[in-house]
Amino acid sequence: QGYLVESGGGSVQSGGSLRLNCAASEYTASSYCMAWFRHPPGPAREGVAVVCSDGTTTYADSVKGRATISRENAKHAMSLQMNSLKSEDTAMYYCAADDSFRPRTGSGGFKPADFAYWGQGTQVTVSS
Repeated sequence: QGYLVESGGGSVQSGGSLRLNCAASEYTASSYCMAWFRHPPGPAREGVAVVCSDGTTTYADSVKGRATISRENAKHAMSLQMNSLKSEDTAMYYCAADDSFRPRTGSGGFKPADFAYWGQGTQVTVSS
C-alpha cells in the first residue's frame, strides 16, 4: 500500500531556511516521479518542485534558485530544501507521488491531478 508522510514544517522568519522531508512506503518510493505541492491560504494547490527517476527536476518559477528537491530511493525518502523564505511561501506543503506521470515539455508544468498518492501535509509559516 502506498503512503507518504511529511515532516519538517514550522514557523520561520523571512530570509530563513527550512528542509521538508517526505517518508514514503516502498511502494510509493518506487514511483517514477515524486513532487512537492503547496496550498496557500485561499488560492488553489500549486506545484513547487518535482523529481523523477531519470534525474529530471522541475521547479516552479516562484521558487527557482531558492529550492532544491532531492530523493533517496534506498531510504524511501524525498526532501525539499528551501532558502531565502518569503512570506508568500506560507502554505501547507504536500508530498505527492505517481508512477505514470512524465514531465511535460514547454510550459505544461505539473498539476495536482497528475499525482495519485498524497501525504497529509506539513505547515510552513514565514513571518516578516
